[in-house]
Amino acid sequence: MDRLDAFARMVADSPGVARARFAYGVELQRSGRLGDAAEQFRAYLALQEDEGNAWQRLGECLAGAGRPDEAADAYLAGIEQAVKHGHHGMADEIQALMDEL
Repeated sequence: MDRLDAFARMVADSPGVARARFAYGVELQRSGRLGDAAEQFRAYLALQEDEGNAWQRLGECLAGAGRPDEAADAYLAGIEQAVKHGHHGMADEIQALMDEL
């Protein structure tokens, strides 16, 4: 069983576990399945407050899937969360991604 299948099984077995959703989203993003990854990041964000990373990843997936308006919304939320949690470098990185849209 590969990593993607393992994380898919974890999410299927425990859909309310935020960390499983995030990990599955990362694997989906790495494999180029951006729409599916975006769904997992959204599910993760519905379960848990994030400090910016998941918002950034969601924005990257949406941008890569040709959905720039949604990507900008995700990036803005990521910047807000990163600043809120004192991650100013991450906020700058997300801002740079948003500027590329």
